[in-house]
Amino acid sequence: KWAGERDADDYTKRMAQERRESLAFRNAEGKRIRELEGQLKSYAQQEEHESNELKWAGERDADDYKKQMDKERRDSLASRNAEGKRIRNLEGQMKADEHHNEHESYELKWAGERDADDYTKRMAQERRESLAFRNAEGKRIRELEGQLKSYAQQEEHESNELKWAGE
Repeated sequence: KWAGERDADDYTKRMAQERRESLAFRNAEGKRIRELEGQLKSYAQQEEHESNELKWAGERDADDYKKQMDKERRDSLASRNAEGKRIRNLEGQMKADEHHNEHESYELKWAGERDADDYTKRMAQERRESLAFRNAEGKRIRELEGQLKSYAQQEEHESNELKWAGE
């Protein structure tokens, strides 16, 4: 073969080898780039997943906080309601005690007034009885005095009759 043909064959072989090497390099580089892109995509997905996890955790925390605040609000309302009921019951009891004490005070007042009326009536009755007794006693004494005076007059009369008869 001729030197030109050999040169052409060598050139063709070299070009084929360069094409294979270039293809192998491009394949290797493409694979490396695809792997790098895959890793970047994987990192991005992992970052997105972690971001979503943090977001969801934040949302759960916010929901838990809202639930806790709602529970505290309900507990506070229940506590205020119970305290209000206790105060109303206490005020009702105090009012009932006040009414009871006021009623007892009136009962004592009325009992005192009845006692005073009874005493006044008893004193008036005693005065009437005393007056009646004094009147009766005065009448008895006057009658006795009348009888004594009558006896004295009769004795004086008899004495005078004896005296006149003896003269």
